[in-house]
Amino acid sequence: MANPAAQDLDPSGGSIADRVYDQVRSMAIGYAIKPGERLNEGELARQLGVSRTPLREALNRLNTEGLMRMVPGKGFYCRNLDVHEIFSLYELRKAIEVAAIGLALVRAKEGDIDELLAFLDATGPDAAGRSTDQLVALDEQFHERLMAMSGNFEMVRVLRNVNARIHIVRWTDMARGDRRVTQNEHRQTLLALKARDGPGCARLLERHIDRRMDQITSALKEGCAQIYMPRG
Repeated sequence: MANPAAQDLDPSGGSIADRVYDQVRSMAIGYAIKPGERLNEGELARQLGVSRTPLREALNRLNTEGLMRMVPGKGFYCRNLDVHEIFSLYELRKAIEVAAIGLALVRAKEGDIDELLAFLDATGPDAAGRSTDQLVALDEQFHERLMAMSGNFEMVRVLRNVNARIHIVRWTDMARGDRRVTQNEHRQTLLALKARDGPGCARLLERHIDRRMDQITSALKEGCAQIYMPRG
């Protein structure tokens, strides 16, 4: 008889539920599963090559994180894109990033600041042929590394969840924005941190992150048009 514990392990050494969670999370963030779409758990389990038990575990985690929603008696749905929710998430993002930079002013090591400045040099001010998805990933990496200098990794965990839930706006911003401006704002924030200029850091970050309701509405409309655009 098979060991039940062994059945929960992926050949790569990790938990099957963790692997399924990562896969479905990526599908939700990248809109391979459309906003508001009801999941066919049986079909999705077959697609991922797993039983419904680890899939259900992954979906429950994603429901807790706000990337899925569970309707009793009906099952799981990919979350809807709600402009008011995304606006609230941007307010949350701004609040925690500004709070984290306050901690980083005291805790950040000079070597870590210099390494992040080198990261900006290495990734360059221009897109350099990278896809929008790659550029968003680099941007998220910058903000997570900046927040990590606070020494508070619970803040980083919250930021990752927020970024996943506002991905469509961040993707649209990156696709239509000027990366040179964004990278310069990143650099100026780091230089203010290096100089231990608290007011300057907070001011730069607030301006960099802040989004008005009309900007979010516009980005959602543009992003949704891309999600539902027929593929040739």
